[in-house]
Amino acid sequence: MPKPRKMQVSLDATPYYHCTSRCVRRAFLCGFDTVTKKDYEHRRQWIEDRIHFLAEVFCVDVCAYAVMSNHLHLVLHINQHKASTLSDLEVCQRWHRLYKGTLLTQQFEQGKALTQAELEAVKARIEVWRAQLHDISWFMRALNEPIARMANAEDNCTGSFWESRFTSQALLDEKALAACMAYVDLNPVRAKMAATPEDSEHTSIKLRVAQVKNKKQQPTALYPFAGNPRQPMPEGLPFKLADYLELVDWTGRAIRADKRGAINTSFPPILSRLAIPTAEWLTLTTQFEQRVSTFAGSERAIRLAAEVLGYKKPPGVGLAKQLFA
Repeated sequence: MPKPRKMQVSLDATPYYHCTSRCVRRAFLCGFDTVTKKDYEHRRQWIEDRIHFLAEVFCVDVCAYAVMSNHLHLVLHINQHKASTLSDLEVCQRWHRLYKGTLLTQQFEQGKALTQAELEAVKARIEVWRAQLHDISWFMRALNEPIARMANAEDNCTGSFWESRFTSQALLDEKALAACMAYVDLNPVRAKMAATPEDSEHTSIKLRVAQVKNKKQQPTALYPFAGNPRQPMPEGLPFKLADYLELVDWTGRAIRADKRGAINTSFPPILSRLAIPTAEWLTLTTQFEQRVSTFAGSERAIRLAAEVLGYKKPPGVGLAKQLFA
């Protein structure tokens, strides 16, 4: 039986989560449906545009994403600090980009005079919104609901478009985070939708590579790479961008069907820093969802997270000993 979300998401355990949403109907989310002969490829852009928009509004950073034929993947970072530093007006403005709000909050944003009682009501509402702006459940809701309505309208039907809820996996340490991001970025390569990561349409890896090729800064829609851990550590992913791109390229070559020979031992230095053997790495980046359930990380990280979230028995400890030792 699925665990309630409060037993899966905790900032005390980790701010990083892998989220997946899948279609409940046979109709495709995107791509070309060979059964009905209908092309839904344009829906990929709907979703990618919505992801980028939500990254601007929410205090939830997008680390990686991939839009597939009947499901989508996201690696998200909950930025509680960012939410806490927003002014009341900034919270109000962000929320009104998503939803209408109330008459009082609209008047507050417009700078109209309010009574003390009205200001207190607005303040209470804004604090609720502040919490929701760094909540991945609200992020996924704001992503999935509009897409479902648009797809239903296009398909001229009603009813559920997505499965009952999205799934989430807590990424408890650097190894789990790197493996999951690579797993997400390489989804189209494994599915033979693209020959190389940089050719994978509507993925975060394509966006990052395009920015590098154009000699621009890292994409504003994505959580940046901050480099290897150090003090003081700037905000961002704890890896070097160049190392991660090399790692994804190397992994993509290793998992392609026409490259099943011996794996080159000169693997990227990021694997050495994270102390992940190549065999375990390839297992993680090809079978992450199948091999990992609620938590991904070392045995110690899982036991600590399980204690924080109130689990009687830490899940996935055996696998952690094999893959995250």
